[in-house]
Amino acid sequence: MLTNRQLQILQVIIDDFILSAQPVGSRQISKKTEITFSPATIRNEMADLEELGFLEKTHTSSGRVPSEKGYRFYVDHLLSPQGINSRDVQQIQSIFNDRLVEVEQVIRKSANILSDLTSYTSILLGPDVQRHRVKRFSIVPLSTDTAVAIIVTNNGHVENRIFSLPPNVTASELEKMVNILNERLIGVPLEEIHKKLEAEVLAIFQQHVQSADEFIHSLVTATMHNSESKIFYGGKTNMFNQPEFHDLNKVRMILDLMETKSQVHSLFQPNESGIHIRIGSENKQLGMGDCSVITTTYSIGEDQQGAIAIIGPTRMDYRRVVALLEIMRMDLTQAFTKKS
Repeated sequence: MLTNRQLQILQVIIDDFILSAQPVGSRQISKKTEITFSPATIRNEMADLEELGFLEKTHTSSGRVPSEKGYRFYVDHLLSPQGINSRDVQQIQSIFNDRLVEVEQVIRKSANILSDLTSYTSILLGPDVQRHRVKRFSIVPLSTDTAVAIIVTNNGHVENRIFSLPPNVTASELEKMVNILNERLIGVPLEEIHKKLEAEVLAIFQQHVQSADEFIHSLVTATMHNSESKIFYGGKTNMFNQPEFHDLNKVRMILDLMETKSQVHSLFQPNESGIHIRIGSENKQLGMGDCSVITTTYSIGEDQQGAIAIIGPTRMDYRRVVALLEIMRMDLTQAFTKKS
């Protein structure tokens, strides 16, 4: 158990180091208005905090810097979210003032604004597209033997699937097919379209159009292709402006991670709620030992979720990032609840 004096000194050191990226010495601490004890007392307490593993020396004559254990204690016990000024709040609100129609447009803009406000890298996961439901289905011929099925979902997502047309399909038959498809597929999740086509639509087509089997087979093949949940980045290289990331090998490893979808998804905890902070070695991915990752989720309608991650150095401004993520999480959830 740390004493109140040790808690105060630890908090001052971490807050100063987050701002300056420079080791913090006892003389620097003693100048703080909230610190009322002598430099000698501060040095003794700093030595004890180092022995306990909360602080480290970068070299023998330096001041101290927080250790990974120190950051973890700070996040768990000393962190209080920072108040966000009205200008930052207005910037977040601008996402929703633009009346963007598609969920993906909102998420893309959110990623960019978060990276601008934090100066770190933001990653947003969109919802599982396969769970979107069909809102409108249309077919546009591209040639005599191919067409594109355009599927608009309830969340504003658009899927384009190219498939083969049977020979000699007339315009009136195509119109009839589109009407049937809309009658039977509206409200159906994308992942279930191919089953619905085979179970219900085929029998109806057989009553009204020639080459129904060939048409449905081609359409089923096209719609069985799975769409991937999209990943949206903001400020992909922002974090490399931090002094911790002047090592090109570190930069390369982190960029490689962000180019691998499975690795990006591993930054997020499945079905997590609230805000989660992983510091340094708590991130198991290669190259992430000097990084902190703060994640949260947001709701999209009643049964879908997206996720947000902010990646920065372990010397991250945790107070500001947590506050911004809390606002963004609530605003996205509220906006997408209205859309659904």
